[in-house]
Amino acid sequence: MCAKSKSAVPTAKPRILIIDDEPAIRSTIKMILEADGYVIDATDNSADALQTITTQPIDVAVCDIKGLGDMDGLALLEKVKATATPAATQFIMITGHGSSEVATEALKKGATDFFEKPLDMNRVLTSVRNAVEISKLAQENQKLKQQSAVNPNKYRIVGESQAIQHILEEIQQVAPANASVLILGPNGSGKELVARQLHENSPRKEKPFVEVNCAAIPSELIESELFGHVKGAFTGATDDKRGKFEASQQGTLFLDEIGDMSLSAQAKVLRALQERTVTPVGSNRDIQVDVRVIAATNKDLNEEIRQHRFREDLLHRLNVVVIRVPALRERKTDIPLLVNHFLDTICTDYGSSRPNITEGAIALLQTLDWTGNVRELRNVTERLIIFCKNVITEDDVRRYVIGRDTGGSSSIGDIYDQFTKWRDFKAYTEKNFLLRKLALNEQNISRTAEMLGMERSHLYEKMDQYGIRNAQSSD
Repeated sequence: MCAKSKSAVPTAKPRILIIDDEPAIRSTIKMILEADGYVIDATDNSADALQTITTQPIDVAVCDIKGLGDMDGLALLEKVKATATPAATQFIMITGHGSSEVATEALKKGATDFFEKPLDMNRVLTSVRNAVEISKLAQENQKLKQQSAVNPNKYRIVGESQAIQHILEEIQQVAPANASVLILGPNGSGKELVARQLHENSPRKEKPFVEVNCAAIPSELIESELFGHVKGAFTGATDDKRGKFEASQQGTLFLDEIGDMSLSAQAKVLRALQERTVTPVGSNRDIQVDVRVIAATNKDLNEEIRQHRFREDLLHRLNVVVIRVPALRERKTDIPLLVNHFLDTICTDYGSSRPNITEGAIALLQTLDWTGNVRELRNVTERLIIFCKNVITEDDVRRYVIGRDTGGSSSIGDIYDQFTKWRDFKAYTEKNFLLRKLALNEQNISRTAEMLGMERSHLYEKMDQYGIRNAQSSD
């Protein structure tokens, strides 16, 4: 039995760097932010600040503009934003000599917010909370890019069918523009991949790609999720919150399953597209947004309009360009490429060796209906990877796919029957359990150990025991 971990791996608290030449200002901001749970560093000069930001993760810098030594605050801001590594660090600029021109320049150079002294500490605290959220989003985008470097094919659109080639051509034509795009297609057909490729091939690719599943958010919360809210706007709104529109500034907002959005939220999305402004719930303050909106749905929006469930004027705003993604049954010639693609990407995520697959197994997979489309094919491929050791055969497809789907022999029962010794079955299940959890945590050893309630050293021992290779060089 695995020993229980004595202590869970702590979640890192956000780090804030205060840069100001006045000790009283540093002390006051430090006291307020520490009371809110942040870890604080402080300095009185730009050289130390740059050293700190480039050698350790800083989520937010609260930075004065004047009196910082060799570089003023604006020069420091510009230098940091031009550096790839600390790009997630957000700057909140403060000054005792403010003007609209200075504020505009700071925002143009990439500052999140700007305040004049004397400071309203409540406003500064709210601004820091918002900036921390932006920093987390930037870090997530950096992480996705790093994962793409390790597994560059993960979000690739795979296929040689005429339908897929047409979509790829459309993406190349449409991506550079700033027009809204509506992606239509059945569930599991790959609409998100099209949205990601539109973003990655656009001038906005270095900015956030933010996804919102409109069907997964309760109707009473969708407006807060999209547009944010102010403290006290409704029961449970204990702090100000930035919405997804604001979080995706200068980037791409992907509204998946937009056909499930409430009519009131649709009206606000329409206003955001028309006027490029959003208003947080409970606020009368408009926020300017520069966002490209890509929407997707599996519904017939014209029918939804006839049933008074979707706004016709919003549809006209969204469908500047329409891209239709076919069901998998319409592109079965792509199944061999898709299966081999999933074998590569899933095994890379698992850090395991890739099994081969026979032509007979591929041919049998091509005969199935695939009502769940590409998503179902991926799930089936993952199941085959887990259950099959070196080669996936036609018999494996019958056993683990067709048998399961048609109510035939149980795939779990077949796994049990493979083993006569308890130790062999235990080793098999332990290995595949660890592979699955490592994949869910993107090969991060610390998070996986915390999830499993075991020491990192013990997890490493188990990985060595079963020959599991970690796909990341560090965690």
